[in-house]
Amino acid sequence: MGGAVVVTGASSGIGAACAKHLDRLGFTVFAGVRRQVDGDALVRAASPRLRVVMLDVTDPMSIADAGRTIAEATSGSGLAALVNNAGISVAGPLELLPLADVRTQFEVNVIGALAVTQALLPLLRLARGRIVNISSIAGLAATPFLGAYCGSKFALEAMSDALRLELAPWGIAVSLVEPGAIQSQIWRRATMSATRTLGEAAPESLALYAQPLSRMQQVIAGAAARAIPADAVARTVARALTSSRPRTRYLVGTDARFRALLKRILPDRVQDRLLAWFMGIPYQA
Repeated sequence: MGGAVVVTGASSGIGAACAKHLDRLGFTVFAGVRRQVDGDALVRAASPRLRVVMLDVTDPMSIADAGRTIAEATSGSGLAALVNNAGISVAGPLELLPLADVRTQFEVNVIGALAVTQALLPLLRLARGRIVNISSIAGLAATPFLGAYCGSKFALEAMSDALRLELAPWGIAVSLVEPGAIQSQIWRRATMSATRTLGEAAPESLALYAQPLSRMQQVIAGAAARAIPADAVARTVARALTSSRPRTRYLVGTDARFRALLKRILPDRVQDRLLAWFMGIPYQA
């Protein structure tokens, strides 16, 4: 194994696990982080091959600078892979979410992934590399009060499907990795963000959602307790990068596979009733 790989959002969680796992497999990893302190922690946990790149996927100048750094470091050999992992989660009822927060959700999870892909495609063509986009089971089946996050992952799924065909002439495979509940900081941050956002909502508006929002906190806590290690995703990413015939989609986790099964076999209204019951939402449709 070997070759140069870029992993975005490598500061923690899935991104950090991918960077370290691919480093152990012999890849030359360029780990994209926004804070030097996170990069320093990665360097201490990896081999001398791993290189930290300051990369904010929402900043065009940061992307351009990182692209130049990677191009110079690979000396014309190109990139074996790009792992688009950087992502955030905005939680709360769609009715109450500030549109600025929704735009940020899509800017990071969708536009950011595309911007990095556009910048690095010349290097990927050189090595006939691969692209792995970290999606979620939320990109296949939506969940109430995570509508903005699910929407961004649905968009990432569609974009990946289009890219897979557009890049086929150059032999660049595009795969999606769709985890369920994974041990990560993203949901703690989402809960904090939702608490802050909903704290700014009018009391009469917030009261409309009081019961299901309380239940949502319990559901998130339960999912966090059952979450599997981020290394499970890292191993799946490695399979997508090393398989002779990479799959277009990889579900990770029993919960993701079960939710995907329900999505396939149950009518929408039946799924709605099940989710409403589980989330404590009065269902009158």
